[in-house]
Amino acid sequence: MRTPARVLIALAWLAVLLLAAWAISSRLQVSGDLRKFMPAAQTPAQKLLLDELGEGPGSRLLLMSLHGAAPEVLAERSQAIADALAGDDRFTFVANGGDAGLEAIPERLRPYRYLLSPTLDDARYDAAFLTDALQSRVQDLGSPAAGLLEPLLPSDPTLETLRIAEGLQPASSPQRLHGVWFDRAGREALLAIETRAPGFDPTGQKSAVAAIETAFAQARGDGPGAMTLTGPGAFSVEIGGRTQREAELIGTVDTIGLVLLLLIAYRSWRTPLFGVLPLASAGLAGLGAVALLFEGVHGITIAFGFTLIGVVQDYPIHLFSHQRAGLSPWANARAIWPTLATGVASTCIAYVTFLFSGVDGLQQLAVFTIAGLAMAAVSTRLLLPAVIDPAPRDAAQSRVLARVWAWVAKLPRPRPWQLAVVAVIALATAWFAPGPFWQNDLSKLTPVPPAALAQDAHLRRELGAPDVRYVLAVRGADAEAALRRVEALHADLDGLVARRELAGWDAATRALPSAATQRARQAALPDDATLRADLARAVATTPFLEDAFAPFLADVAAARTLAPLRPEDLAGTPLATRVGSQLLVH
Repeated sequence: MRTPARVLIALAWLAVLLLAAWAISSRLQVSGDLRKFMPAAQTPAQKLLLDELGEGPGSRLLLMSLHGAAPEVLAERSQAIADALAGDDRFTFVANGGDAGLEAIPERLRPYRYLLSPTLDDARYDAAFLTDALQSRVQDLGSPAAGLLEPLLPSDPTLETLRIAEGLQPASSPQRLHGVWFDRAGREALLAIETRAPGFDPTGQKSAVAAIETAFAQARGDGPGAMTLTGPGAFSVEIGGRTQREAELIGTVDTIGLVLLLLIAYRSWRTPLFGVLPLASAGLAGLGAVALLFEGVHGITIAFGFTLIGVVQDYPIHLFSHQRAGLSPWANARAIWPTLATGVASTCIAYVTFLFSGVDGLQQLAVFTIAGLAMAAVSTRLLLPAVIDPAPRDAAQSRVLARVWAWVAKLPRPRPWQLAVVAVIALATAWFAPGPFWQNDLSKLTPVPPAALAQDAHLRRELGAPDVRYVLAVRGADAEAALRRVEALHADLDGLVARRELAGWDAATRALPSAATQRARQAALPDDATLRADLARAVATTPFLEDAFAPFLADVAAARTLAPLRPEDLAGTPLATRVGSQLLVH
């Protein structure tokens, strides 16, 4: 076959690969969810664990600190960032202590404060209680907090709204300076940010981190200062970017090295060019098979898949190395095919077992590898002979290679006793090496730098963020039953905290009590006549006007007839995120 014809076939092959790449890219969805490499959940507990790992509040929480400027400046920046991110759909909440959690209770839910607040569990709205409350409000109006409290007083003189908001704060809230959270040293302004995207969604987390960086840059302007951002999402973005850069560098170096090796070995530009075609065919076949059989392909599958099918570069090398003048490339391919097919089949058989592992990621890896190896072998057998030179120059006939081989042949050969000494030294090194011989600490597998992990632990301590390693699941026949069972544990959990056996705890019942508890609090509300009389006696002991608390009477009257608040009633409010992350309804 003439050379132009071979080139045309190679170009046509390349065109088909480009068309296939375009078609596959339009369908391929790359995922970073590590749960794809975990066994499928077999029990409710396992399902809960996998759900929490990927989409639980712990995986979506980002911790941020601002430092490097005066505390007053950091406080202003903290509030500016919170305001900028509060209206961004990429975040479910942004907390910096500046609003005391009042934004979590929208206006339409304010009458429910008497059903949600624990005040009526151990107190009554009688004259004595109201008198103490109003006397305290008189003192509050003379304090720096007067500006915050004054709008609440007419409808909420007992400050139930603030009590609910305080219950929504972390168990160990950080100190507040200049109206926002600061660390104990007063040098870092702190924020807690929850993303809408799951922790294992690299694209969503990357977008969220970019929004935070933009908000910080705008808040800082040209002034001094820096920010630190930690959490699973921030780590995934940092690791993903570093891994991509390292993979690109390694891939570039490997490609250049392979091309140079082929050029040096065969001293022909066509050999490396044509040798890449089966490898590219294998990669696209693997991607296409995974895209066809699965909803999305994991990034690890692609990375390991291309590493594994890297062995297919040997297939065209076998064909090139066995090609001789006077031997038809087709006859050459037929001659090496039994050996080639045996190697491909044995490798594919090893990966067939992954198909029965029950792990989605391993199944993807098996499909990718088997499809890639098969395509590489078939293209080497049926397509590559049509493009290679049927009468190549003998690559072994080289004066340079002959001199190199002569130099290698003169190198001294190790004697058996020398090899034994090397083996003894190796065994002694392994035996006496410091540290454990067998490492079973999974934390050693994390690519997160120790300094970043230490910074994350520091911010969690300062913010009172939950330790996401521990989750207590309480099951019930329905949401109401589960809430009641959790409420039955409140006293025991509070006792553990009092005895310092627990640092703190949180549950959906802090924001949404069970319907039974809400009805009990509702029944404890006094009737209208009694409340008016007791309120009048309490107001008489204060400087307040007689009709100053008419909105309070109206809200209590409305609360007497309210149906208990249910989880679905929280839709569209910040409370929905808080409760939904801790109350799972299947």
